[in-house]
Amino acid sequence: MNKVNVKDLDVKGKRVLLRVDLNVTLNKHGEIIEENKMRSSLPTIKYLSEQGAIVIMASHLGRPQGQPVEELRLDPVAKELAEMLGKPVYKTDKVVGEEPLKALEMLKSGDILMLENIRFHPGETTNDPELARQYAQLADIYVNDAFGTSHRAHASTVGVAELLPAAAGLNMEREIIMMSKILESPERPLVAILGGTKVADKIELINHLLDVVDFLLIGGGMANTFFRAQGVDMGKSFVEEDKVQAAEEILARTKNKKANLVLPVDFIAASEASENSDQKVVAPDSVPSDWMALDIGPETVQKFKEILKTARTVIWNGPLGMFEIEDFAQGTMETARFIADLEAVKVIGGGDVVAAVEKAGVAEKMTHISTGGGAALEFWEGKELPALSVLPEKVTV
Repeated sequence: MNKVNVKDLDVKGKRVLLRVDLNVTLNKHGEIIEENKMRSSLPTIKYLSEQGAIVIMASHLGRPQGQPVEELRLDPVAKELAEMLGKPVYKTDKVVGEEPLKALEMLKSGDILMLENIRFHPGETTNDPELARQYAQLADIYVNDAFGTSHRAHASTVGVAELLPAAAGLNMEREIIMMSKILESPERPLVAILGGTKVADKIELINHLLDVVDFLLIGGGMANTFFRAQGVDMGKSFVEEDKVQAAEEILARTKNKKANLVLPVDFIAASEASENSDQKVVAPDSVPSDWMALDIGPETVQKFKEILKTARTVIWNGPLGMFEIEDFAQGTMETARFIADLEAVKVIGGGDVVAAVEKAGVAEKMTHISTGGGAALEFWEGKELPALSVLPEKVTV
């Protein structure tokens, strides 16, 4: 990575607008139940504060559609972050304007301020130049540490970066280094696991990985669409009918590609997607007409393990079954625990699989857990990320 880094800048006494990704998962009581993004943001926040900057954090939470939503305010996030940092995190109830400007007048070097959920402002997601100007009015320097939003050209990721001296944060730098290494110089064999529900989200990624990885293991609901493409009746299982042809084309291309694409050999099928429903292990072509495949079966888990134990690098995006229901979490949980004990580079590519790895209790054994779901996918697809592109390159002498 050759981008200007936060450590390349003199931040002492400066107001630094820090774009962080604190879009954490909350339960129905508004309590934070997933802290990976918060933990990943700590090094840059601490560095700036310790270097004597006035830190102004900007983040979104959920999808408020450009207007205030009470349950998506950042107050619980600010409170939790203060506990993690061991120092106060002041917060405004507005995104920009008079309130943040007045709050900044009260702060001194090392203090930390959090703006309200920036997606409460309708101009954030449209990269409104006036909003970007108001962001820039708050600060002397801009630092982007939010890899998870780097595939979005928003006012807080692109617009303001064009108006202030800008740099990448420590988390952003680590993400790019880890992701780049996977694609450019991985230790082999390189095994990729793709799960989740939809093929549509990962068609470009699959086509890209077929030229890069040694094995591509497919699980989750997206496997159903590949079987339908082979003429298999999957009962009531979720199938993307409009992506069957795309799946057919991918299967046809695998014959001339580097990767060995591996599909499940059995499923846990059930009469309903609920706990304690009737269940049984079936072959892909034996799903009852009124049942659905909801997890990979034991033979598939064993087959995946046989391939994974040869790996020197593993990348994983998407759960292998409906893991949020305990009865259909076994394939994902068992695979996570097996990967955790491998002597290999193990990268978890954001999204729901992060929650699955944390649920399995093995997050700390992974080499890297990405804070970006969609951003990780687009990076692995070889796409240019707008928020990264706008950051200046280091000047080499």
